[in-house]
Amino acid sequence: MNTRHFFWRLLLYRPVFYFSNLFAWMVIHMAPLLPGLITKAFFDHLEGTYDFPYGIWGIAALLVGAALARIALIAGGFWTDANFRFRISTLLRRNMLAHVLKEPGAKAIPCSPGEAISNFRDDVDHTEEAMSWSVDMFGLIGFVIVSSYILISIDAQMTFFVFVPLILVVTAAQIATTRVQKYRAASRAATAKVTSSISEMFSNVQAIQVAGAETRIVRRFERLSDERRQSMVKDKLITEALSSVFTNSVNLGTGLILVLAGYKMRSGSFTVGDLSLFIYYLTFVTQLISNVGNFMTYYKQMAISFGRLKDMLQGASARILTAPAFIGLGKRRAAAAETAGAGGVREQGDGGRSASGEAAVGDAMRTTAKARREEDRLGADVAGTVQADPLQVLEVRGLTYRYPETGRGIQGIDLRLERGSFTVITGMIGSGKTTLLRALLGLLPAEGGEIAWNGRRVETPADFFVPPQSAYTAQIPRLYSDKLRNNILLGLPGTDGSLEQALHAAVMEDDVAQLQHGLDTMVGPRGVKLSGGQVQRTAAARMLVRDAQLYVFDDLSSALDVETERKLWERLFRDRGEATCLVVSHRKAALSHADHIIVLKDGTIEAEGTAEQLLAVSPSFRQLWHGEESHAGAK
Repeated sequence: MNTRHFFWRLLLYRPVFYFSNLFAWMVIHMAPLLPGLITKAFFDHLEGTYDFPYGIWGIAALLVGAALARIALIAGGFWTDANFRFRISTLLRRNMLAHVLKEPGAKAIPCSPGEAISNFRDDVDHTEEAMSWSVDMFGLIGFVIVSSYILISIDAQMTFFVFVPLILVVTAAQIATTRVQKYRAASRAATAKVTSSISEMFSNVQAIQVAGAETRIVRRFERLSDERRQSMVKDKLITEALSSVFTNSVNLGTGLILVLAGYKMRSGSFTVGDLSLFIYYLTFVTQLISNVGNFMTYYKQMAISFGRLKDMLQGASARILTAPAFIGLGKRRAAAAETAGAGGVREQGDGGRSASGEAAVGDAMRTTAKARREEDRLGADVAGTVQADPLQVLEVRGLTYRYPETGRGIQGIDLRLERGSFTVITGMIGSGKTTLLRALLGLLPAEGGEIAWNGRRVETPADFFVPPQSAYTAQIPRLYSDKLRNNILLGLPGTDGSLEQALHAAVMEDDVAQLQHGLDTMVGPRGVKLSGGQVQRTAAARMLVRDAQLYVFDDLSSALDVETERKLWERLFRDRGEATCLVVSHRKAALSHADHIIVLKDGTIEAEGTAEQLLAVSPSFRQLWHGEESHAGAK
């Protein structure tokens, strides 16, 4: 899909709003026709060449009435414009976000978070501007046609000599707008780098302080900001220069009219009223030329923005951006919607899609009756989840994923989790433990293998492994700059005692009691006001507060002391009921509670069994169990 198709599909998203906006602004731009004729009559009446029946005060009353009417029309035009602009910008952001949430977590966005924010903010704004300016351009066409007819009927020669030079000047200026693309692209890229740098600094405050790198970080930020300033100045300079040409074209036209009118008025073929009409209409006729220039500038900027938005889709069809969807305004029309899938919100690991087991967010759209029934089942337009039968057995066969950059990953993994079991995945660093969990949960796109829940194949793991089926805590939990309570509940009511139970299971109750504001404590960006262990246990509480059948832990206890870790696993083991646990860990506290242990090495299963069995047959496991050096464990 090219830029023209993109523009057209946005126009047709809500055609009633677009054409209502177009009609409103066409009326607004046509309205000056009447005041122009009244002004001509006024001056001709003063000159004595025309006798207005209502006198001077009648003309004044008509002018005031026309001005008030145009003010009312403009107010209505801004209402229609705001309604249309808001809908298309919301649609674009909603569809991009829905696509990001559907992508495998570790590859949800192809750029830094700062660049993604720039895409969601700036590129959508440029698209919105182009759509809005198109209304002004098309709306002025009617005025130009009628006014040109009136002016030609008065003096065709003067009309030609006034407007042809203006068209040539503005056209020459328009050719220069090709450079706008270059400067605007550089400006957007520089802005994205600055935004990304801010995001990185906020997310790594502790690391920067520990390394004593504050000065270097500030210098780097100053350099990026200076590059952005230079790019923005160039972009603004050429934009303002073109705007100046478009604006001052009116002054040029006024000068030409005065020069030519002087010659014609000597012969008596041109009246003062005619002169006033030419000057009055000139402003609005040249405004069309200016609007065409502005629209073409914004259209070219939209072409750049469209390319950046497509990059966010990572090869998916660009039609996703303009797919009809419910955006929370007006009544939902399911018959006009297209399938967009249902995504789940999860807490992020290291750059993956958000994944802590919070309630899934679905937003599927269906066109057929069968699909609409499926949408109702998925709870697509409200917070909802896929509903599956209670877990009896989860089987994974031949699961494979290799990272394209390194070729490392997992190969042919088979595992079986029965209801109520406690399975631990362990292995040396780089053996593929986290990759296995991510591929299982759909956070990485598996290259091979299949997953079955109670014998039924799971077609889309990313949509399936969300509460109430599964809840997940990543190796590097992500907290938000909000109250501790809100970080745990993430929208759940928490009024049935579930929050207290989750805090107890996560060994968090004593920490909450010691915090000055308890659960209302603000944790800061990414939980910087909490210790590493408190962050991990907060993530655990966030997961446990959701009633899931499968709990997945990725090295949850790595930042916990021995006693806290022991309490956590004991409470979880005692209180989990019929829930099934899949845990990545190399700590004895977890291994000793395991019903089954899987040892990974170089992306494949080296051995599996109980701790007692593995101590007898697996050198890698003995090394992990006894904490021996790598070369000693191999002996």
